Amino acid sequence: MTTESEKPADWFVYIIETDNGKLYTGITTDLNRRFEQHRKQSGGARFFHTSPARKLVYQETHPDRSSASKREAAIKKLTRQGKLALIRSR
Repeated sequence: MTTESEKPADWFVYIIETDNGKLYTGITTDLNRRFEQHRKQSGGARFFHTSPARKLVYQETHPDRSSASKREAAIKKLTRQGKLALIRSR
């Protein structure tokens, strides 16, 4: 039996918009920490070296890494218009 403190962390699929309007999709267990890493470019993705992270524009929760990774891959296959429609739908 697991207690609340032993419960595995939820995984998040997220989209961040950069200063130049590009969209980055990723997964994490801690949205605030990961956004700050991307924003500060310390431990964040190289994607943000050309344009800083501006804001978190989309997020969804998943129970495990596997489902989050599958959803991340599906979102990355979307066109820009598809990603913008997804963002607007929330």
